[in-house]
Amino acid sequence: MKWINTKSHTSWLDTETDRIFEFGRRSVVPNGFGWVGNNGNVREEMGTRLWITARMLHCYALAAHMGRPGAYDLVEHGIAALEGPLKDHTYGGWFATIDNSGEGIVDSSKQGYQHAFVLLGAASAVTTGHPRAQALLDEAITVYEKHFWVEEKQMCYESWDQAWTETEDYRGGNMAMHSVEAFLIVYDVTKDQKWLDRALNITEFMINKTAKSLSYRVNEHFDSDWNPLPDYNKDTPASHFRAYGGTPGHWIEWGRLICHLRATLLEIGAECPEWLLEDAIGLFDATVRDAWHVDGAPGFVYSVDWDGKPVVRERIRWAPVEAIGTAYALYAVTGEKKYEDWYRTWWDYCRTYLIDYEGCSWWQELDVNNQAGTSVVWDGKQDIYHLMHSLVIPRLPLTPGLAPALAAGLLDKNMQ
Repeated sequence: MKWINTKSHTSWLDTETDRIFEFGRRSVVPNGFGWVGNNGNVREEMGTRLWITARMLHCYALAAHMGRPGAYDLVEHGIAALEGPLKDHTYGGWFATIDNSGEGIVDSSKQGYQHAFVLLGAASAVTTGHPRAQALLDEAITVYEKHFWVEEKQMCYESWDQAWTETEDYRGGNMAMHSVEAFLIVYDVTKDQKWLDRALNITEFMINKTAKSLSYRVNEHFDSDWNPLPDYNKDTPASHFRAYGGTPGHWIEWGRLICHLRATLLEIGAECPEWLLEDAIGLFDATVRDAWHVDGAPGFVYSVDWDGKPVVRERIRWAPVEAIGTAYALYAVTGEKKYEDWYRTWWDYCRTYLIDYEGCSWWQELDVNNQAGTSVVWDGKQDIYHLMHSLVIPRLPLTPGLAPALAAGLLDKNMQ
């Protein structure tokens, strides 16, 4: 049985894509895009967060390329939010969280994770031809290179205070991973190979030099010299962004990003280390080994310890969603049937447990028995960023990246 690149499966993906794009419209607030709760309404108390607004800009750039009416208006809305209320007009960069309307600042810190998504959103917007997108990308690059990129380390700072005077004694693997994601799209837009070099250097440190020796369990917490902190947050393991131990959903997400990086290096004839494919496969296998259906029920556990034992067992939607994209990517690279089998398995799981047809969108978190309504790790349905990846990536080549590929007319070019 085959699904990938077939007309019937692609039709289903397209139908679900429409449903999710429509859901995303619910998140529009005056200052950007808000945090959507389980009932499909914006949660006012959560404010407008930079990472959600930048990711939604990215998503509606994809929607605009896919011919969805009204999507370009939301590209404009996202750019306006990043030019206006979310921007720190005094010190530069962007606030972490502001009120959904008005001028209230909830969190004035400058977060690297969130600024990486500004790079991604701005680069995606450039591909739509929006007249102000290039200026936004230029500014995002300037801010990132000045404040977050550490050239001598070929790695990145995690965060700063509002005035860029104090940074944390902490470095994060999640921020590094999403920087790699953004760098790939920035390269596609600028054709400046330094972004690929940086993506490769981060990947080599995080995966080939660090995670590989830990049976591909990715360490995400480091001190300011990038020494691992294996016990970080051991007393608060269910953190949104800094969970104790390993977060297998990130391991398999890394696998997909490595496939994109490898494909781009090969496409331009650049040096492409053999370990890239080896590590992408290793990350995929480790995620299945440690996290999938390991406690008596289907689904990926949220986190594991350094022996691979479950810590936080709730199921978070972005793990199977990213697994779908990585299964597709490795199938595209290797042609091995097992990846198509996993692709179908994880879509079946999502349809059975995560897709909320009676309400809206998908559940963000399920309990250990795959029942909806818990909020141990995440509360609400947030945005549509991960969902779009599972729905659109299987319809595109591995390079160029999402928005550049759509702009080039490559959607469904491999369909049989």
